[in-house]
Amino acid sequence: MTDLVRRIIHIDMDAFYASVEQRDAPALRGRPVAVGRSQERGVVAAASYEARKFGVRSAMPSLVAQRKCPELIFVPPRFEVYRAISAQIHAIFARYTSLIQPLSLDEAYLDVTEPLFPRPFATIIAQEIRAAIYAETGLTASAGVSYNKFLAKLASDYRKPNGQFVIPPGAGEAFVADLPVNSFHGIGPATASRMNGLGIYTGADLRNHSLASLSHHFGKAAAFYYGIARGEDPRPVEPHRPRKSIGKETTYERDLHREEELYAALTPLAHNVWLACTRRQASGRTVTLKLRYVNFQQLTRSYSLTEPVASVRALEDTAHFLLRPLLPLLRPVRLLGITVSSLTSAEEKSTTEQLSLLSNF
Repeated sequence: MTDLVRRIIHIDMDAFYASVEQRDAPALRGRPVAVGRSQERGVVAAASYEARKFGVRSAMPSLVAQRKCPELIFVPPRFEVYRAISAQIHAIFARYTSLIQPLSLDEAYLDVTEPLFPRPFATIIAQEIRAAIYAETGLTASAGVSYNKFLAKLASDYRKPNGQFVIPPGAGEAFVADLPVNSFHGIGPATASRMNGLGIYTGADLRNHSLASLSHHFGKAAAFYYGIARGEDPRPVEPHRPRKSIGKETTYERDLHREEELYAALTPLAHNVWLACTRRQASGRTVTLKLRYVNFQQLTRSYSLTEPVASVRALEDTAHFLLRPLLPLLRPVRLLGITVSSLTSAEEKSTTEQLSLLSNF
């Protein structure tokens, strides 16, 4: 198998949570729908394509989403339903390969280099999987097919919704050349901003930097960036890859100077982290706050709870608890981050704990 060109498929369900709600409630079809709660501390877990036309996106505060789309219909999440449908979808994947790496309930990598049933092309397998998903769940999926994970992920975004795209061997470097680096999976907003500051806006710009130069600016991640600029990604599909932590961080365009600014900034961060936890049906006992000053001095503070974090409010309160000893500020802050670790999956919790985990979403 090592001598074979890998055949990787990335399957991504189209607006999964929102599509499930529209499937189950015909009155919602064709209307702007947000899965989440319409309340002051609410956040959008998913948005239908009709809502996205107004700029509504996942992880957006509900009040902001409602301002962007006054006709927006909020539907409370039903994670038990999403989990059941996800299990159906993964059972379809398993007909073709045992090398499946789930990224969330609605997204996965499949290595079909040596499928369980011979097929001449990975594109045929992707078509069959998408057809089976629609026939058995009534939902649509998009697929990307390529020779590595990075390119397969890019390809699945290229024909959304309900589409499929292939990046064949040898075409990866040319494909990424004109794409903006902020569209690359693995390069977040903060890193993209740093790259832009170095004159790196596209894949071609990134390719023009040596490994030594990238290492100087980005440390251990440089090898990955150097590779993807050339359409290279050696990472295997890992069926049982354990996730150690879930976190988000933001580098601010304007430095934060006042206590109230810091507290306000922690709210969307906590919501984004909680959304990621909820999507992966996981939570954790340890919360870490990361703070970076304008002089790039960095502090981290952690606190371990006796039980996994049970709600977004509990996560935000813990972040506030970690921030208080750092006040008043020594100097302005340019970056904040929140991470949840010591993870426990929802399957490892009791039914009561699962309900607690989701009730305050």
